[in-house]
Amino acid sequence: MNTSLHIVAASTNPVKIQAARAGLAAMFPDAAVTASGVSVPSGVSDQPMTDAETELGALNRARGAALARPEADFWIGLEGGCEDVAGQMCVFAWAVVLRRDSQVIGRARTAMFHLPEEVAVLVRGGMELGHADDQVFGRENSKHSDGSVGLLTGGAIDRAAYYAHAVTLALIPFRFAHLTWG
Repeated sequence: MNTSLHIVAASTNPVKIQAARAGLAAMFPDAAVTASGVSVPSGVSDQPMTDAETELGALNRARGAALARPEADFWIGLEGGCEDVAGQMCVFAWAVVLRRDSQVIGRARTAMFHLPEEVAVLVRGGMELGHADDQVFGRENSKHSDGSVGLLTGGAIDRAAYYAHAVTLALIPFRFAHLTWG
């Protein structure tokens, strides 16, 4: 099957566009994938602080991308969030995928990991995670490169790879469109 698929990531962050492209290419390896991004609001806090708020932000972004760029085949919203669980701040992200001519919504969440308390204190105080990481680790604009996951794993997992797995998983209902998805 030689098809061409155009995806629009609901962000102009190159890491998120790369993750969206990688996830789609993994699930549809015979397709020629083109990717672009568009800046759309999440409709949630700049730093979502619950799992539910983070998922809603990803859904809102995917829907916003579909409205802004209706010519695409897929729209992918990615939203990173934090949540205190048992006294430790956890980090994760949601991927939400919409497809043209489909009512199905693909959703998946990344793996979760804990933040060091030095970063968590800043985030609890209202600072966005990327800015908190930059302050604690002496970096600049890390959210457009390796992100928290890259900083804390020493580059073993970068932010694009971390998000790409969630995009891949969120695409399952579209790869198996002949099955019923809630």
